[in-house]
Amino acid sequence: MAEIGRLLTAMLTPFHEDGEVNYEAAQDLARLVVGDGSDGLVLAGTTGEAPTLSDAEKLQLVRAVKEAVPAAQIVAGTGTNDTRHSIHLSEQAMGAGADALLAVVPYYNKPTQEGMFQHFRAIAQVGPVIMYNIQGRTAVNMTAETTLRCGSLAGVIGVKEASGNIEQMTMVCAGASDSFRVWSGDDGFTLPLLAVGGYGVISVSGHLAGRAFQRMIQAYVGGRPAEAAGLAQRLQPLINALMTIAANPIPLKTAMNQLGFPAGPFRLPLTPLDAAAAARLSEAVARAGDLIATASGLSS
Repeated sequence: MAEIGRLLTAMLTPFHEDGEVNYEAAQDLARLVVGDGSDGLVLAGTTGEAPTLSDAEKLQLVRAVKEAVPAAQIVAGTGTNDTRHSIHLSEQAMGAGADALLAVVPYYNKPTQEGMFQHFRAIAQVGPVIMYNIQGRTAVNMTAETTLRCGSLAGVIGVKEASGNIEQMTMVCAGASDSFRVWSGDDGFTLPLLAVGGYGVISVSGHLAGRAFQRMIQAYVGGRPAEAAGLAQRLQPLINALMTIAANPIPLKTAMNQLGFPAGPFRLPLTPLDAAAAARLSEAVARAGDLIATASGLSS
């Protein structure tokens, strides 16, 4: 398969004012984000409000976005807490044009480490899988040992690591094969993860500052760590605003609407920011200055 890429943006899902998916806006957004430096896109993840999307909507997103950016790598979020459902949706997503799959550690039912391994082994029979470890949303952590065990499977190509534990990430990088990729699941951990052998990031901020993220990654891998550090330091306030003012994707979608992109409303149970929080977010985006790419058409 083709190389997935170091900078993947976990794309939001635009909605019309009536709450229906705006596929035309999704295509426009895909072109903007890929044009601003992302190597590929992750669809129907947390940032894309996946819990409120039907299977049919997820599949149509894959079709529409792949049509809009055929050269970009498209990763479809197909993981659920039901292995059978995950397999079925993964089969359909690959048939719809996905290049790879993103499968989260099963949430709510709190599987054992063995259960996680069996879950990912089953999905990996369908297509290339990026596992997603995010204890803050699943209630369970996939250990470094289990991650590496899964990484020995032919169909598992990497992990999106959002454990927030750099020691665990380091152990995964230390034990992984050369072909196993470790992407940061937290934008702010991108550079620290690269420093211990990670590969890249599956980003939220890539919607707004994709070019800056790509410059940071390329500076580090190109042997210019001071340049990379400088960019990381400048990006961090924007990352903080997008991830701490409210739960993702509320701040991101709000910022995109503020900048003039028709991201649309949220689906319940997500609700808009209050006026004070929206103002703080707008100020943080404005302070990011030239990190917000003018070429994307999203800057003021």
